[in-house]
This record gives sequence, structure tokens and C-alpha cells, in this order.
Amino acid sequence: MIKKINMRFAIIDLGTNTFHLLIAETKGNQFEVLFKTNVPVKLGEGRINENIIIPTAFERGLNCLKNFSQTIKDYKVDQTRATATSAVRSAENGQAFVNAAKAQADIIIETITGDEEAELIYQGVKLSGAVKELSLIMDIGGGSVEFILCDTEKLIWKKSYNIGAARLMQQFFKSDPISDDDKNAILFHVQNQLIDLFDMCEKYKPEVLIGSAGAFETFAELISRKTNADFDLSSIKAYQFDFDEYIAVTLKLINSTHRERSEMPGIIPLRVDLIVIAALITNYILGRTKINKLMLSTYDLKMGVLASHL
Repeated sequence: MIKKINMRFAIIDLGTNTFHLLIAETKGNQFEVLFKTNVPVKLGEGRINENIIIPTAFERGLNCLKNFSQTIKDYKVDQTRATATSAVRSAENGQAFVNAAKAQADIIIETITGDEEAELIYQGVKLSGAVKELSLIMDIGGGSVEFILCDTEKLIWKKSYNIGAARLMQQFFKSDPISDDDKNAILFHVQNQLIDLFDMCEKYKPEVLIGSAGAFETFAELISRKTNADFDLSSIKAYQFDFDEYIAVTLKLINSTHRERSEMPGIIPLRVDLIVIAALITNYILGRTKINKLMLSTYDLKMGVLASHL
């Protein structure tokens, strides 16, 4: 049997807040993205901390996957890989969702561990070219946050923590704008979870924090609009923040009301409240690790899966 030179891959990333579909054609170690979309499914809505996918979220997820399945057929894809992360991984009815996806959408979902998730994020960020020195990669999901210590040669240490933005929001974010009490409760919880991360950072002293897609893309959008920079997220792999601009934008987000944030151009509706949590955690990490260099990698877990096929 002759192996095809050009292969079409569909990669589905079932996140806690958003389902992503990427279709790419590979030839050797090169690739071309043919189609890319994301849908705010909000699988973790309502009861993520009780480890339940509620019926309406379950239904939204299945409908989204049915649509993805049709798109995959339309593009005549050779191979599909679907990975599910924190929301499915921790839900008591997560396996029921996986079974329903196979039965109704003909999509076989692989529920990956936090360690596997961190590994794929590392591969994706590495593919972007953002890793140029000793770096701490941070991926803020709805259910979990992954941290990866690495340099240009290798992955040094990685860990996934159940402190995703949707989890923290449902547990602690009860005020508008967020109160000092809510902020302190979030940071106290995060501090207690991340003791080993700070030990590793103390030992290795990373020089740059690389934010993987998601909230970091929103920060970049907000800064570029403010500075009128010629900025097109869809055409860049990596972006270095002006640190002072980043701090100014995140402080504005943290101190703003829900309504004020919803009127800011550059924030998608799904992220209007989650961005406050993301800003709080990121600023806390920067402060604790004494890092003052921040980068964005637009390549994340999906590109890590693609990298494994190149």
C-alpha cells in the first residue's frame, strides 16, 4: 500500500469552555491550516466543581461535535484525533459524554491526563518558536491550568492543576466589580495549590512567562487596540508584550464591572468574566516568580497534536 504524501488531519480539542476544530494538511514536516473554528460550548457551566456536566451543556457539546463531524467529512479528512481535558476528565458523567459522542457524532474522544495535556501544550508552544530561553509556559483553561518549565532543548518539568478559570469563577467570583475579599480568596486558594510550582521556579529561575493562546490572546488584542498597533492575531505565532502595557490593561480589567468589560472591543462574550480570573492568576504568578518578560504563543494544545504528526 502506498502511503499518501499529503495527509489531512482534523484535531478536536474539547476544552471546558470552548471546543476547537483545526483541519490541516501535512506534507513531510510542513503543514497548511485549511480550516479553524472554536465554539463556546461551556461544558463546565454550572457545576464543574461538583464534577458534573449539566444536561444543557451535555446537549450543547454533542450538537457542536455533530457539526464538527460534518465539517470533517466535507474536508475529506484522513485522520481525526479528539482530545478531552479537565471538564470531561473530572466529570462523573464524562464517560457517558464520550460514549454519546461516538454514538451520535461518530467522533472517538480520547480523555487525556493533565500530564499528557501539558506535554501537548509544550509541543504546540515549541512549534511557534516562542521558546528562546529558560521559560515557564502557562495555559489557563476553564477546568485546569498547566505549567511547563522548559528551555530551547527540552521540557524540564510540567504539572496540571485544577484551578481553571471556570472553577475559580464558580467558587469565588461573587461581586461586581470583583471585591478585595473575592480576590484574596482566589489568590489564597491558588497560592496553596501551587507550592511545588514556586519551588521549581525558585530552583530554575525562568526568565520569561509564555502564555498559551486563550486569555493571553485577549490581553494582546486589548493592548493592540489601545496602542493602535498593526496587529492581526490570525497571522502571528508569537508576540512579546510590552510589560507596562500588559500590567495597565490587566489592572483595568480587574477593576472594571461586568458591563464595562462587555463593552470593551476585543473581549469575546465567553471571556468577559473569565478574563478577570486569568488576569489575577497571571499577575500573581509574575509577582511570585519575579518574571517581567511576557510572551504570547498563539500555538497551543491543538498545534501540539499536529506537531506529533509532522
